Amino acid sequence: MKKRCATLFLATLCAWAAYAQTNTPVVSSLKDDGYRGIWFELGQKSEYGDKYSGGLSTYTANHVPMAIYSKEANKTFFVYGGAKQGKRYLLDMISYYDHATGMVPRPTIVHDKGGVDDPHDNPSLSIDSQGYIWVFVSGRAKVRPGFVYRSAQPYSIDRFERVRQGEFTYPQPRWIEGEGFLLLFTKYTKGRELYWSASADGKTWSPDQKYAGMGGHYQTSGQCGKQTSTAFNMHPGGNVDKRTDLFYLQTDDLGRTWRNAAGQAVTVPLAGPKNPALVRDYAAEGRLVYIHDIDLDRAGHPVILYVTSADSKPGPHGDPRWWTVASWTGSAWRFTEVTRANHNYSTGSLYLSDGEWRIIGPTEKGPQPVGGGGEVAVWVSRDAGQTWGKERDVTRGSAMNQNYVRRPVNAHPDFYAYWADGNPDKLTPSHIYFTNKAGDRVWQLPYDMPEAFAKPLELGR
Repeated sequence: MKKRCATLFLATLCAWAAYAQTNTPVVSSLKDDGYRGIWFELGQKSEYGDKYSGGLSTYTANHVPMAIYSKEANKTFFVYGGAKQGKRYLLDMISYYDHATGMVPRPTIVHDKGGVDDPHDNPSLSIDSQGYIWVFVSGRAKVRPGFVYRSAQPYSIDRFERVRQGEFTYPQPRWIEGEGFLLLFTKYTKGRELYWSASADGKTWSPDQKYAGMGGHYQTSGQCGKQTSTAFNMHPGGNVDKRTDLFYLQTDDLGRTWRNAAGQAVTVPLAGPKNPALVRDYAAEGRLVYIHDIDLDRAGHPVILYVTSADSKPGPHGDPRWWTVASWTGSAWRFTEVTRANHNYSTGSLYLSDGEWRIIGPTEKGPQPVGGGGEVAVWVSRDAGQTWGKERDVTRGSAMNQNYVRRPVNAHPDFYAYWADGNPDKLTPSHIYFTNKAGDRVWQLPYDMPEAFAKPLELGR
């Protein structure tokens, strides 16, 4: 272990030094010959297995967006954590699904992590108004830097140029039309604290500014027009295993002003849990909070999807775990428990459209029932989240757990969610899948690609 850590540390130092000593732009244009997801285990084992492990190429819920449908290109662009030759070696990847042809190209290696195997370094994605594709490669505290890449041509994944490096983890970039980027991210200052920065061109950025520093936080965010919304928890005493409480903030002016769901201005940085951004005091209830997704309803009100738990370890100590939805009615927060969860890190996505609220996620018992993930299902509410029912099983009879179901921005009905599989209990190959809006068809991306383009394999057909 010491030898491995030393190797990773030296690789990181070399990357920093190489970048600092040259003014030549770093360009990435290498292709991989298949879609191979990264397998990972945290190494925090207990009676019922690792804290979290398995196929984590679409991990974490704090990396958003990871996929965007472009109407102009008629393609869904997506990023993921790839595995070099299927091994525990992380490559930050990008590709697209072409809705006109039904095909995918060989994926592009945007960034080679140089021996890092940790999907905390997975990428996130943005597309600007000119069609340039931006990939934000997550760093890890001060140990590994984060990187920003821009495509050399609009709507093209053939060549990327590095335009920035910096200290950021869990990047959540949002392109605000007519204004530029708002980047929400984490810095390991006093725990995992939340920051933002803005840029008109993606190259020159405003100073990092903190908006939450209460011992630490995990967040996920969403966007509607110029408004960016974020939902986050807190880590009492900096302990991530005690993550609790639920908070909400929004900004429509690139972070100059932050408000709660009622529109009340909130002074940042938040320094204590008793503040106007608090949605629910789960600490008082002895409950932990694991946030999945956030979306806005037709009235522009936020809706948050998360899991509550009684314990940070896997297994029955954390039961009952609940997939939960918090929705702002316009005057108050309403909470609904959708269905029981098997694991703190069984993660899905929330969709609010067509008068229906939809959850797609691994809510059903999988082949490794105590590990993260399971079988994917669709849950629907037709009364604004007050009641929910399972509409369809998306996957059945899987050999390995499916997990981290992710929602593309402007999701196209033919590529509505994507995720990866993997055995949480042992190292396995990890495949990547996607489904349509109905959830009645599932495709697997090609693990090996002898040709430059291929059609994904439809399962069960």
